[in-house]
Amino acid sequence: MTELSPKRRRAALLSLALGGFGIGATEFVAMGLLPQTVSSLLPELWATDQDQALARGGLIISAYALGVVVGAFTLAIATVRLPRKVAVTGFCVAFTVGSLLAFAAPGFWWLVAARFLAALAHGAYFGFASLIAAEIMGPGSRGKGIAFVLSGLTVANVIGVPLITVLGQHAGWRAAYLAVAAIFALATVAIWLFVPRQPGNPNASMRGELRVFKRPQVWLTLAIGSIGFGGFFAVYSYVSPMVTDLAGLPQSWVPVTLVVIGIGMTVGTLVGGRAADRGALQTLVKVYPWFIGALAVLGMFAATPAVLLIFLLAMATLSSVMMPAIQTRLLDVSGDAQTLASALNRASLNIGNSIGAALGGLVISMGLGLTAPAWLGAALATIGLGLALLSGLLQRRGVR
Repeated sequence: MTELSPKRRRAALLSLALGGFGIGATEFVAMGLLPQTVSSLLPELWATDQDQALARGGLIISAYALGVVVGAFTLAIATVRLPRKVAVTGFCVAFTVGSLLAFAAPGFWWLVAARFLAALAHGAYFGFASLIAAEIMGPGSRGKGIAFVLSGLTVANVIGVPLITVLGQHAGWRAAYLAVAAIFALATVAIWLFVPRQPGNPNASMRGELRVFKRPQVWLTLAIGSIGFGGFFAVYSYVSPMVTDLAGLPQSWVPVTLVVIGIGMTVGTLVGGRAADRGALQTLVKVYPWFIGALAVLGMFAATPAVLLIFLLAMATLSSVMMPAIQTRLLDVSGDAQTLASALNRASLNIGNSIGAALGGLVISMGLGLTAPAWLGAALATIGLGLALLSGLLQRRGVR
């Protein structure tokens, strides 16, 4: 790739971040509109048992997460030889179509299926976009480039998700998915215009990419993300009823809360990019204990509105500091199979999404209350910390 001017570099990174913005919007808007969506598509269950209806509604979130996992593996391998610009443009087109299918879904299970299909390109998009950004920024600044792409996802939680949630509350949840489709259409055009051409790997093969699974450190890093970040998603998946039913705030506070979480995610990601360049594994080991503490405080005092908002901010910030560290760690330990490894990072985080949403719904349906997901999250994050410590121990013993 030829040397880019600073202006062209910024335009390329902003275009990739816009795709991430769309992904953040489509992934997280379902959480803020979960009660409206469930009451619309499952009216009989909603009328008789709202807790059970919310628990079933968690399948909308889990289906998206499952789609990310499946797509990250299959699409990353299937497209590894494609020019990277062509690949990410195609992924944005796929997101546009998937969002339109969600908009038109005639029933609950149709929406679940549409969410699964829309998510297939998620992991592959971030995998390719991270590699493009890392090459644009060059050695020594990979973490900053990756963080910039991921910042699109986190900025979506400051601006996109709250605004689309308000739109969904007033115009119906279907309007939210139509807005998301428009964002992806814009990102498709921007990427095609501004992202420089980068060749695929003509020597890549399925067998070569699959060698990444022979590396214990890759498995450990994926587990750190999937299990540890389940703690974040256990809380975030049910933030809307926590705000209204637990803390007693009006529904108008749900978008405000999403803005608070989004600010934390954005700040955390940008800080995490710089921290990852100094040491990815060290960042994980240092930040995880604070993340566990924030979840524990939520478990004890989330019914108090001020505490709920402050520690949702802390939870979001701390979890997002670790996101670029996990992506950079995968690049460090994956050898030559970086395309698949980068895509699998998003898969691991969305396994965490699925685990958190499903187990969070389970503890709520068991009658343990809306603070139970926070305690569940603290337990999952503790496992994530243990895996990070194990990875460091094995590294000191020379395990790849």
